Amino acid sequence: MQQIIVSGVGGQGVLFITKLLAETALEQGYSVLISETHGMAQRGGNVISHLKIADGGSVEGMSSPLVRPGKADVLLALHPDAVKAHGFYLKPDGTVISNVPDSEGKHSLNASRIAEDLGAPIAANLVLLGFAVGSGALFCGAEQLEGTLRRLGGKRLELSLKAFRAGAGEALKSRD
Repeated sequence: MQQIIVSGVGGQGVLFITKLLAETALEQGYSVLISETHGMAQRGGNVISHLKIADGGSVEGMSSPLVRPGKADVLLALHPDAVKAHGFYLKPDGTVISNVPDSEGKHSLNASRIAEDLGAPIAANLVLLGFAVGSGALFCGAEQLEGTLRRLGGKRLELSLKAFRAGAGEALKSRD
């Protein structure tokens, strides 16, 4: 089972990233439980989603969709303050994939700048998702997520794919 927290502020696409991950997991035959907290999202407040993804098509053993503090395998931090706000969910050997102005580690990236350079600041979430999957932190590969993005991408599909691929490319660079 993989437990994932996606954290950001209103308007960053936390719920869209959650939907992409959940749909990808379902397509691969995993069981999925999700929970979302919107709070003051319309005013730029915290938004968090919890995902539990389990093998075998059964939710047995998953008593709640909420990830308990100290149990998350991955924290996708779409906003620099997301680690401060929701880092307590991460288990000691968990992975933080963060969007920060100054990349300081192999799991951080200035996804906002990359998205701006692509002419789509709104796509920073997809840059970070591409980076996360390219880093090997998630349950699936880039091809599976890209397939889901193609299905759900809507009118900005080409731009979304470009952002996703840019993030995955950054992950490959950081591995070298």
